[in-house]
Amino acid sequence: MKMRNRKIAVTGGAGFIGSHTVVELVAAGYEPFIIDNFSNSERAVLDGLGELCNTAISVYDIDVNDTEGLKAIFEEEAPVGVIHFAAFKAVGQSVKYPLSYFKNNIAGMISLLEAMEAQQIKHLVFSSSCTVYGQPEHLPVTEDTPTQEANSPYGYTKQVCEQMIRDANKASSTLGAVLLRYFNPIGAHPSGIIGELPLGVPDNLVPFITQTGAGLRDSLTVFGNDYKTADGSCVRDYIHVVDLAKAHIKAFEWLEKNNGQCEAYNVGTGRGNTVLEVINSFEKVSGNKLNYKIGARRDGDVEQIWASPDKAARELGWKAEKSLEDALRDAWKWQEHLKTYQ
Repeated sequence: MKMRNRKIAVTGGAGFIGSHTVVELVAAGYEPFIIDNFSNSERAVLDGLGELCNTAISVYDIDVNDTEGLKAIFEEEAPVGVIHFAAFKAVGQSVKYPLSYFKNNIAGMISLLEAMEAQQIKHLVFSSSCTVYGQPEHLPVTEDTPTQEANSPYGYTKQVCEQMIRDANKASSTLGAVLLRYFNPIGAHPSGIIGELPLGVPDNLVPFITQTGAGLRDSLTVFGNDYKTADGSCVRDYIHVVDLAKAHIKAFEWLEKNNGQCEAYNVGTGRGNTVLEVINSFEKVSGNKLNYKIGARRDGDVEQIWASPDKAARELGWKAEKSLEDALRDAWKWQEHLKTYQ
């Protein structure tokens, strides 16, 4: 029997989380196509996607701020929904360049919503972040935790985009949305074929760890050891990217059953690990000792945060299955794979 239209637009689909979600979408019977301007991703990932998906994935090379371009693509492809990843995402960089973050993340969200409205696309899964909570007063964080003042322009853009989606949902009789508040995605596809591929110096912890382990970086800096945590370093909820990708499938299935609704969900493991614990775990799974040093605190960093994922388990039927060690082992396998074309 011929399956009904299952096309889904994936903005930023060539990026770290987007590419892994494309793989899971294909596995779940959807037909994803990618919208990406490759400003923070590499075209080489498309070869990996073709290999993992056993099919070529259609790609449109445009900026998400190109509203008319988005409208034309949506008219041609007629997707049933959009998963929106296309955004700048580095906390420290956003502190240095706030205007570029506002233009790309906030204006891009407006552009996407306008294009979706023009083509009457009903379903949106938004790549949000635990940074919407700021530094919470109580842990673990639930979806009802009050949002504090954002610690960075990046976090502020996620707060604004969430509010825009909620307002668009209220004003529309058809638009439904799921706001997925990620905690800290790490790891890579277990095959080692795709993974996190930052351009230039990594802003995220694990790529810096794996590059240091591979001898591509002289040393790793731990930003602060005087926080009120077990070992003085920041605490985060590190989630395997494949677990995170699968949450998008569950979110889209929820939207198909709950037309016109809008809900937020934490996507995390429910456990917190310090930066130094992550370093120690990597050394254990890889067999490599890391050269690291302690530096000053980094502007925009939250001291500690981890999720309560209970709502996602209850309403989406999703929970994280992979461990911190699994994620670091897969990230290291990906780093080793990179040698084949670097």
